[in-house]
Amino acid sequence: MNVFPLDKHSYIFPNPLYASNEGLLAYGGDLSPTRLITAYTNGIFPWYNEHDPILWWSPNPRFILEFDEFKLSKSLEKTIKKNLFEIRFDTNFRQVMIECSKIPRVGQKGTWILPEVIDAYCTLFDMGFAHSFEAYYEGELVGGGYGVDIGDIFCGESMFAKKSDASKVALYHLVQRLKTNGFRLIDCQIPTPHLKTLGAKEVYREDFLQWVKESINNPKKF
Repeated sequence: MNVFPLDKHSYIFPNPLYASNEGLLAYGGDLSPTRLITAYTNGIFPWYNEHDPILWWSPNPRFILEFDEFKLSKSLEKTIKKNLFEIRFDTNFRQVMIECSKIPRVGQKGTWILPEVIDAYCTLFDMGFAHSFEAYYEGELVGGGYGVDIGDIFCGESMFAKKSDASKVALYHLVQRLKTNGFRLIDCQIPTPHLKTLGAKEVYREDFLQWVKESINNPKKF
């Protein structure tokens, strides 16, 4: 398996098809806006642990959520109809990232959402490329997530919930917003049992990369 070093003075990435099925493609570089946007527009994303070099991934298969396949359970539908949560978008981006960084993940020690990662994505947010979806209960932020939009694809990065169903309700409203605004799908990156129950599925990396290529020429407004 070849893992390619990135040139600090160039934003060119190797072809993501060179990555192993696990997805590891390259290491090094930085988290500058130019490099991050270049990565996402090539179907690549960063994911690494503290004290490691920045690692860049493009797994096969890829995990996605198509809007018409979102599974709305009867219990979740009841919760949504109760209007327990106030849903907002892009009002508390940094705090959403901080809350996501605090959530323990099965099989992971610590978090990859390090302070420099938070700063980098907050810069993308300020530039209009990153967005948050937020659920509030009695004025307190209790669930939601964030991601990056490229063309007509929303690249979901992480979610959190401090109250039952908060992240699911926020995701439901994100799906409705993206669908209304003409987006194609949500990139969920790697499989999780939680998202599988909501209708996410695996697709071939080649297919996903083709959709990413097409999405760049079909930009939508979040």
